[in-house]
Amino acid sequence: MQGIHLELTEAMQNVIREKFSVLSRHNERIIRINVRLRSDQLLGHQHHYSATGEIEIGGPNLVATTEGMDAYNILDELVEKLDRLLRSRHGQRKDKRNHPHDVELDSELPKTASSSE
Repeated sequence: MQGIHLELTEAMQNVIREKFSVLSRHNERIIRINVRLRSDQLLGHQHHYSATGEIEIGGPNLVATTEGMDAYNILDELVEKLDRLLRSRHGQRKDKRNHPHDVELDSELPKTASSSE
């Protein structure tokens, strides 16, 4: 967890741990989940938040980002996006395992001599 231009309070850290622990229950192959929450002050007193989540897993890492005015809502959106990416990755892996494709060769294979000769 990393806060950029804001301090992550103990309560915020607990919320992040709770929300993102759901992802590790879905897939036991997750190595690490990195969450970066950034605060940018817009004109006036409003804050604009952006969050980036990265899941380190076998194969390419899964990365998602969200933006909005409420930090807790964008964390919820980020968890949903990462969850969809995990489900998609799992479906791809399962599909390749259950439905292997035929290999087409450009040339014919040589005939083998039979042992009965």
